[in-house]
Amino acid sequence: MKLLSSLLAAAVLSVAAMPLMAKVEVGQPAPSFSLTDSNGKTRTLEEFKGKTVVLEWTNAECPFVKKHYGSGNMQAQQKEATGAGVVWLAINSGAPGKQGQVEGGDANEQMQIDRSAPTAYLLDPAGTTGRAYGASTTPHMYVIDGRGVLRYKGGIDSIQSADTADIPKATQYVRQALAELSSGKPVSVPVSPPYGCSVKYAAQ
Repeated sequence: MKLLSSLLAAAVLSVAAMPLMAKVEVGQPAPSFSLTDSNGKTRTLEEFKGKTVVLEWTNAECPFVKKHYGSGNMQAQQKEATGAGVVWLAINSGAPGKQGQVEGGDANEQMQIDRSAPTAYLLDPAGTTGRAYGASTTPHMYVIDGRGVLRYKGGIDSIQSADTADIPKATQYVRQALAELSSGKPVSVPVSPPYGCSVKYAAQ
């Protein structure tokens, strides 16, 4: 009985320590945001009205992020998407002092190292936007249509590992969602489990 009480207390403490997260539903309007990008410019979701938008939560020190950047998978999808007129926004919700958190200059340097090609790299050190979307991992991916409606949320692909060898075998959910939206079709897999490192939010 004493052991059960201890386990229950630990579970309560664990839940209490988790950041307060919103539950964003596919088919509903995506939460608006206003964030500063790596060049000091304020960017909002509203400025991209009429365009499909991909949100990519990132942390360059995370092994799962390294999987997709080290292999070139993330950059290839960024370039493919932006080449088709899609807006791709990388977002870092790491709190100051936490793993992977960067300032603007560091973010630009990291993009040069990775040869990445998002439309913009947004900084969310307070974690407000991350929590509004319920972003829990890096990477955690979201696809928003031109009307501002969330059409996909989850992992970038179907195999939850940090092994680059799994990429060719996986269903690339973001690429698939973008192709279906472009063809006027409903997204066949609108939700999938996100996987990766936890987003390093500031304490609340």
